[in-house]
Amino acid sequence: MKEAQNIEWKQSWRDDYLRWICGFANAEGGKLVLGKNDRGEVVGIADAERLLQDIPNKVRDILGIVVAVNLHSEDGLDWLEIVVDAYPSPISYKGEYHQRSGSTKQELRGTALDRFLLRKLGRRWDGVPVPYVAVSDLDAGAFKTFRKLTYKSGRLNPEALAESDAMLVEKLHLTEGKYLKRAATLLFHPDPEKFTTGACVKIGFFRTDSDLLYHDVISGDLFTQVDKTLDLLLTKYLRAGISYEGSQRLERFPVPEAALREAVINAIAHKDYGALIPIQISVYDDKLLIWNAGQLPPEWSLASLMDKHSSQPANPDIARTLFLAGKIESWGRGIDLIRDTCLAHGSPAPLFEANSNGFWVKFPFPVVRDAEKLSVKTPVETPVETPVKTPLAILVCLGTNPGLTLVDVAAEIGKSIRAVERASAKLVVEGKLRYVGPKKGGRWEVLK
Repeated sequence: MKEAQNIEWKQSWRDDYLRWICGFANAEGGKLVLGKNDRGEVVGIADAERLLQDIPNKVRDILGIVVAVNLHSEDGLDWLEIVVDAYPSPISYKGEYHQRSGSTKQELRGTALDRFLLRKLGRRWDGVPVPYVAVSDLDAGAFKTFRKLTYKSGRLNPEALAESDAMLVEKLHLTEGKYLKRAATLLFHPDPEKFTTGACVKIGFFRTDSDLLYHDVISGDLFTQVDKTLDLLLTKYLRAGISYEGSQRLERFPVPEAALREAVINAIAHKDYGALIPIQISVYDDKLLIWNAGQLPPEWSLASLMDKHSSQPANPDIARTLFLAGKIESWGRGIDLIRDTCLAHGSPAPLFEANSNGFWVKFPFPVVRDAEKLSVKTPVETPVETPVKTPLAILVCLGTNPGLTLVDVAAEIGKSIRAVERASAKLVVEGKLRYVGPKKGGRWEVLK
């Protein structure tokens, strides 16, 4: 047997091991075994009888909990087993909070400690009340957007939407006593960063990891952040590939718009806002990366997320409001929607990564995009000397390979797509060229 999440071996006792007991109590419980080496072999422990009395008393006096200490013997050697239950309330060792994670003990600090304490107290970060902000400080435009979206989704009755902003906030459970919750400031305040540092989205276009060409920061209420982020990605950061079916021009983004929307909304809904770090979207020529400081539930792994799972939002008040507005679902289907949409679109499957630093969604672009695919082709060799007029170059190119599209021809002869379209249309009128067969799967025919 190896050391694991719920077992730790020690050859002797030191009072410092109260930290390990604290870590077990704050996690899933476990056993601290005294008198075994790192391989789990019994080496014996001195003063076992005395420790049977001392350890429970020290645990009670310093940690405030009760543990069972059991005495065992093997080949004449005594060893002790300290059994620690998981406690629903936070347990501290002299003001320090420790937690068992895997086969190690970690001291919780900063945002990790905040998450732990809130979870143990049955609270979530977005449900904490905020003083010095009132409904009158919130943005009327954000409420208007919410009402419009929610009326369209049909997930809240029209009577509730007709209420005043103050009553609507109550019905959305975004208040606690006389205070608004953090979720209300994020969803409806015009400047959420006034209350939460890093409550924004950063987008950058990178030539390499260290070469940032340009970037944007999107602020405002969460509804605004969702819409502006998607608009910027689709109009400024992503280049649509161009293809043709016959004479029909088709444009397609390297990431399906529906998958991109789901990934952006999930990042905004499930981000760990207590980390005080913006969502970061990095766009490259061949990929798009979305990172947020969110963490999986403690008992989950990435495999759990990939399988069918229940919905356990990190920010339930935010998630519920976005659900009513029709922005997200409540069934934990976001990962499936992103993955399935990409595959149906013919794009590579997205990659997901979860670690202590946050959560990544990685969208690889198609290896060859439509608008670029012929830049790597070898030009057709012809006896025509350069420079060559566009109509003649088209006839020579299609005479050699009639299955090419006009995009293909443009790349082959080094002309713009628009120039090739104009010249080919003129050739058709002149009776020198025609297209035969269906728009998709047909071919060009050069007429003698």
